[in-house]
Amino acid sequence: MQSLYDDFAEEFVSSDSRQSNTMADWLLIMVTTLLFAMGLISIYSATYEAGMSEYFTKQLLFGVVGAGIMLSIMFMPERWLFDYAYIFYGLVMVLLIAVIVVGKTVYGSKSWLTIGPLTFQPSELGKIATLLAVARSISARGRDLSSWSDLIVPILLFVVPITLIMLEPDFGSASVYGVTLLGIMFWGGANLHLITFLVCAPISIIMGFIGREWVFLSSLFSASIPMFLKRDLMKALAMLLVFIAIGFSSRYVYGVLKPHQQSRIQTFLNPDNDPRGRGYHVIQSIMAVGSGGLTGKGFLHGTQTQLRYIPKQWTDFIFCVPTEEFGFVGGVIVIGLLAILIMQCFSIAKQSGNPFGSILSASVGIIFFYHATVNIGMAIGAFPVMGIPLPFLSAGGSSLVMNMASVGIVLNVYRNRRKVGRVKL
Repeated sequence: MQSLYDDFAEEFVSSDSRQSNTMADWLLIMVTTLLFAMGLISIYSATYEAGMSEYFTKQLLFGVVGAGIMLSIMFMPERWLFDYAYIFYGLVMVLLIAVIVVGKTVYGSKSWLTIGPLTFQPSELGKIATLLAVARSISARGRDLSSWSDLIVPILLFVVPITLIMLEPDFGSASVYGVTLLGIMFWGGANLHLITFLVCAPISIIMGFIGREWVFLSSLFSASIPMFLKRDLMKALAMLLVFIAIGFSSRYVYGVLKPHQQSRIQTFLNPDNDPRGRGYHVIQSIMAVGSGGLTGKGFLHGTQTQLRYIPKQWTDFIFCVPTEEFGFVGGVIVIGLLAILIMQCFSIAKQSGNPFGSILSASVGIIFFYHATVNIGMAIGAFPVMGIPLPFLSAGGSSLVMNMASVGIVLNVYRNRRKVGRVKL
């Protein structure tokens, strides 16, 4: 199977007349700036009545630091990103081990590491380290992931941080790594049957919590995909049986989960069952999003926001602020900016002249897409609450700086997009 990179390289790299001569993607820079500004406005509003202006100040300071890191990475020689990828990966894995041993526990997860005056989440740094290592692994020997043997190293590079993060435990961050791996497999031309299995198996688990009839329906739908891909009846039947088995086993898996994990699942399936407990956040969030109407209640006039009905709204539920105070228009602006950001990442990935840059830029787009989808889904009750921030809007220094750094990597790929080959730089 020819990889997606090969298809895109032929289309975008062969003709110089199709590419701009600019050294920077100004649209990407502008969208990043606007999202950061929307985040500052939202954080200011969410903390205004509470008298916690330090969140706004910290976000502004981290934004300035992040912007400096973004520009530094943008102008960094591309060979540095390639040559030091494995070293950087190894150092970050050491930090992930350290956080399990001596980390700071917040909300039941030992996810934070304190070094002097600095407190940060190594899992955020691990996203970039893993992307660099995997991109180098795939591009160094010309792997296109179409064969099973080429998948071993990339999967192992993801399994290590996922395992360490699950030991914290931090399911939300671990899920980001898992989805990114699936995205890279698709982008690199991996076997679509394997990708289908990895994507649909969790769906069967969720359906198992809802009811047996949903297990059969979702399994039938998932198993029909091989029929559309290659008209392979035997693989379709095999997948059908596997998905049904996975769906029915989810109840047994549920029994071994910890009480707070079971509670999150039940809240996701039916938040009204516990309106004053676990379901409180979700119910209030949905009310805030829906009460904004077309144009909103006005800046600093959001009822749910200013009366603090949603605890810590400046982090996981930040999307409620622009939708309540600026209404449907505000929500569309935020989603539109995020969509442009993500599309630019994939566009630059297509323009890249080598697999290393293409995989890096596409991976950043995948991460931003997953974060945005899950966070907004959390705010409207479509996804369970699992602590995934909204890129550039949610308060959090580690997340903001790493998002800026990720954009810097994409800008670096754009600046070096005319370099063709396997990065023997």
